[in-house]
Formats: sequence, C-alpha cells, structure tokens
Amino acid sequence: MARVVVGLSGGVDSSVAAWLLKEQGHDVIGLFMRNWNDASPTLEDECPWIDDSRDAMMVAEQIGIPFQILDLSSDYKTRIVDYMFAEYAAGRTPNPDVLCNREIKFDLFLKNALKLGADFVATGHYVRREETTTEQGKTYRLLQGLDPGKDQSYFLCQLSQEQLAYSLFPIGHLQKPDVRQIAAQAGLVTHQKKDSQGLCFIGKVSLPDFLQQQLKPKTGKVVLIDREHPEVMAHITRMEDPLSTPEILAKRPVFTPEMGKILGEHQGAHYYTVGQRRGLNIGGTGLPLFVLQTDVVSNTIYVGLGEDHPALLSKALQTDASGIHWVNPAYKFVVNADHKLKARIRYRQALVDCQIKMTESRQFCIFDVAQRSVTSGQFLAVYFGEELICSATID
Repeated sequence: MARVVVGLSGGVDSSVAAWLLKEQGHDVIGLFMRNWNDASPTLEDECPWIDDSRDAMMVAEQIGIPFQILDLSSDYKTRIVDYMFAEYAAGRTPNPDVLCNREIKFDLFLKNALKLGADFVATGHYVRREETTTEQGKTYRLLQGLDPGKDQSYFLCQLSQEQLAYSLFPIGHLQKPDVRQIAAQAGLVTHQKKDSQGLCFIGKVSLPDFLQQQLKPKTGKVVLIDREHPEVMAHITRMEDPLSTPEILAKRPVFTPEMGKILGEHQGAHYYTVGQRRGLNIGGTGLPLFVLQTDVVSNTIYVGLGEDHPALLSKALQTDASGIHWVNPAYKFVVNADHKLKARIRYRQALVDCQIKMTESRQFCIFDVAQRSVTSGQFLAVYFGEELICSATID
C-alpha cells in the first residue's frame, strides 16, 4: 500500500477521504493547511481556521492517523491574495479557488507531502482521476465527479499531468449524501458540519469589505443602459447573424457614460463584476438591476434592467492561444479546424455545447446557445465528454 498525505480541511469531504484511504490499508497522514494569517480584526475574527484545524485534528485522532498543521499563509498571500487584489484593481474578476488548487494544494502542499515520503496526496474534491498507459507512457485523465451537483472539476482546471500523477480523489465516485452517511457511520465529528463557502476570509466577510483592505473606496456613477440602445441592438444583430465570424461574435458592447441615464453612485467599480445583482443599493427600478459592464479607468458601472438584458449575453468568448493550459495535452487543438466540445465558464454551471476555433494567436469558444455574464478574468474550462482537457483565462 501507498503512503498518502491527505489535505484535512476540517470538513466532512476530506474527513471521509482520509477514512476511506485508511480503510483501504494505506499509510495515511493528515495535514491541515493554514492559508490565512492576518491580525486585522475585521478578517481574523471571521475566519474559522482555528475551529477547522481543531475539527481536522479530532478526525485524525478518530481515524488513528498522524496529524500536522502546515502554515502556508505567506505563500498564500503572495500567490493568491495579491493576485486577487491586482485582478480586481485591473477590472477583472479572478477565481482564487482555481489558483489556490494550482499554486497551493497541488504545488506547495504536494512538495511538503513528498518531503514526508508521500507517494500521493489526496483531497476531498468531487472529481475522478483515471490512469491510462500507452506506448508513449502514462496519461492521467481528470473526470467530472459523479455527483452532478457537487462536481468540482472546474476548480482543478489548471492542474498538470505532473500534479495529477501524485493525486488521489477518494470520494469522486460518491454522492454527497453517501459521503455524509459514511461519516456518520464512522462516527466522525464532521458528519453534520455544513459545507464551507469558498475562501475562509471571504466566506463570512463581504467581498467589498475584504477588497477595501487594499482597494480604497472611490465614488463613481452608476449608469443605466436601455436594452434598446443602438449599441445593444448592434450586439444582438452580431449574435444573430449566421455570417458573423468568431472575432465578431466575441466582441462585447462598449458603453460610455453618455449612453445612459445616471441612477446613482457607487464606491468603486473594482468592487463589482459582470452579472452582479446585489450591492448596488438602488431601488425603485421595478425590475432588478444587473451589472452589464465595469470601467475602472473612468470608475463607471453600467447596469441594465432584468436578468435577460441582451447586453448580459455572449455568443462567444476569446482567450490568448499561448495561455491555454492543457490538463491532457493529447487533445491539443489544430489551428483553423473546428472542434465540437463542451465547456463551462463558472463552477456549478451545466456543461454547454460549443465549438472551439483556433488561430495562431487566439482561441475562440463559440456557444451553441448564448451564455450569460461571461466575465473577464474567470476561466473557460473545456471538456471532451466527461473529461476536462484544458482551460484558459477569459479575455
């Protein structure tokens, strides 16, 4: 059997992952990652890492495995938190969970696990890993978790073959209720613990409160864009025209303050993201307001009435071809060829049919059905069947 270091987070999923590996006869070590270390009362008092580490330690004691706490807070701040601030300041919406998996859990954590003599690291992610052997060697496929409501493959879309070679996902074949049942039958203290909500220091603290630690408030205008504005109508025409090229389809409306009606003020365009509804604090509009676009240069937010506002829809998106990350390089796209695949642009989104078109410098993803709230800075994850094959940052 193998030596496996499990990332014990203090939640039920990683607890069951560790328990299953121990039951299978592996030499299991539990390792808790402390990723946040900030003395400011606004954040530290709201971050449950102490409770989580205590729960992780209790689970390790119940299972009968060694337990350690690994402090990665300095690297986490540099690689993840500073990245978040920089992206929001530039007007993009980052996905720190994806970067945390690539940079922390399956890089720094993995390297520390190898120092402990690990053959593998394991986490409580709802994904599956499949190993295949050909004449060229071993290939590792990253497959969706079998629980469609919990599949977390999107969060692992930046992993490499080298990282997957050392990775195990013991609960990827299970449904969430089954995981809780296993935990209850094993008597694990986490069996009824609620799922965590994203990053600990954002889970209970509002995102604007967190961002204000470095991105200071700056008053700007909230501008209402009518759905029949010429720029919006031109966008609809481009999406509906069967002769539109990928380059044309990937274009988004471009608004200026003069195009709409000023509804009120906000405290910083960098606090908002496309598709956002809450946090505008403007009433009396009848239909709810949604953010259509942000401009951090002019510090303007453009909004529209209703979640079906045409400016929220995109028939295509583009990424830098040189920035495509291949989870499985065997699928590398051919330039100027059409590739019928599936994709998602956010976690929990159902896979949608798309066509990938490549040029020498750009990757275009054309959706069969226009998608809502395509957001710069997020990740496009591309699938062949149930396998996640590549990803890229959305322009």
